[in-house]
Amino acid sequence: MGLSQRLVQKQGQSLVMTPQLQQAIKLLQMSSPELLEYVEAEIERNPLLEREEGAAAAKQAGELSQPAPLDQSFSSLPQDGDVSARESEAAEGAASRMADEAMMPRDSGWASLRSSGHLSFDGEDSDFADRLSKVASLSEYLTEQLNLTFSDGADLIIGQHLIGMINEAGYLSGDPLSLVTTLGTTEAHVTRVLEELCKFEPVGVFARDLRECLALQLAERNRLDPAMAALIDNLPLVAKRDFQRLRSLCGVSLEDLNDMLSELRSLNPKPGLAFGSEPLMPVVPDVFVRPSPDGAWIVELNSETLPRVLVNNQYLAKVAKGTTREDDKTFLAGCHAQATWLVKSLDQRAKTVLKVAREIVRQQDGFLIHGIQHLRPITLKMVADAIEMHESTVSRVTSNKYMATPRGTYELKYFFTNAIASADEGGDAHSSESVRHRIREMIARETGDAILSDDDIVAALKGEGIDLARRTVAKYRESMGILSSVQRRREARLKA
Repeated sequence: MGLSQRLVQKQGQSLVMTPQLQQAIKLLQMSSPELLEYVEAEIERNPLLEREEGAAAAKQAGELSQPAPLDQSFSSLPQDGDVSARESEAAEGAASRMADEAMMPRDSGWASLRSSGHLSFDGEDSDFADRLSKVASLSEYLTEQLNLTFSDGADLIIGQHLIGMINEAGYLSGDPLSLVTTLGTTEAHVTRVLEELCKFEPVGVFARDLRECLALQLAERNRLDPAMAALIDNLPLVAKRDFQRLRSLCGVSLEDLNDMLSELRSLNPKPGLAFGSEPLMPVVPDVFVRPSPDGAWIVELNSETLPRVLVNNQYLAKVAKGTTREDDKTFLAGCHAQATWLVKSLDQRAKTVLKVAREIVRQQDGFLIHGIQHLRPITLKMVADAIEMHESTVSRVTSNKYMATPRGTYELKYFFTNAIASADEGGDAHSSESVRHRIREMIARETGDAILSDDDIVAALKGEGIDLARRTVAKYRESMGILSSVQRRREARLKA
């Protein structure tokens, strides 16, 4: 059988990711600083784009025009070809995995840091050598350790707030117990998280004063014996060089005191300074949430983070009159199409962010009113179904966007938690974070003669409508650093 060439017509459907749709997806995922940087670059490139602030007079004179806001979903932005809105949304879903894999993930926090990465649309990232030589900030370094140490959502929230209280030297600049009221948690919970944070590197961070900073470093070296503890308890005498009194208080010889002072001088009184002197940039929230007089929540966008641009149609008309070359006409047409698309896309992006934020607030109303233990288990799909959007769109909205609430500022993605099934048929599911919080409370109320086993906890939780397996209770307990019932009972007997 010979090989031959022939023409065959076939009809079929395919998903098309046009350049504008790909750009729209990236636009939605950008953080506020990245968006502002991108818009500034577009204004520099496109002569038909104007900042709204600088063009207020021209706008009043009717020189500028802004396209009407879109009523369609974000995934059906104008695009080339005959791809329907439903196909566009399907294309976005199919491409979401590829887009996510192509973009490097960035660590982020609730209240203390903002990603400084630059997102490039032309494939040219910032200089690789510059990125390698860039020193991580203290906040970024501590946040990385926080995410490796804790898995419980409530612990992460408290930890990020405490990181936000760290000053340049590495000391706590505020009262950590103020979080008890702010987050609706307990003093024991905040103290437990702070004790874990004090073990982070560089050793000595999260101290409240110089004495505690030095004590943490000595303890890490296993050198915080009674004599050394007495020495750092009397730092004013060290400054006065009152060696006779120090020898008496520490109960050591002059030679031993000299060795102790030498070791004291080897410690770092300001461990945080090793991470550079650049000031920490506070997070600028994209959404504000505040209570209204009728008991509902007011959710609004932060106008300071929204770039405002307009299309200068008068300039277009003026230039077009004197344009005769086809290349120039093509260039102007392309600039006008890109400018119109950008204005519409920015408007639709803002509407999408606000829509997702309102749904999160609606579903996490209990957390905003009562605190961490009332976090509801919600997923991206639940929010996407409620607002009739694609799940990948919600995923992009919740990345690198922050919400300021009466209980602090959080990245939108941190309101999504795992669900624990209810023991009662038809009952509401429970957030894994709130269940961990409940387990911790039950163990904290134990007495020496009534230590709860994991089976006892399972039974108690089932009585409260929480269906949890014994191995899951054990996993949660171990993730919180709580000893087994046998070990807790042994410790209780020693204390008695």
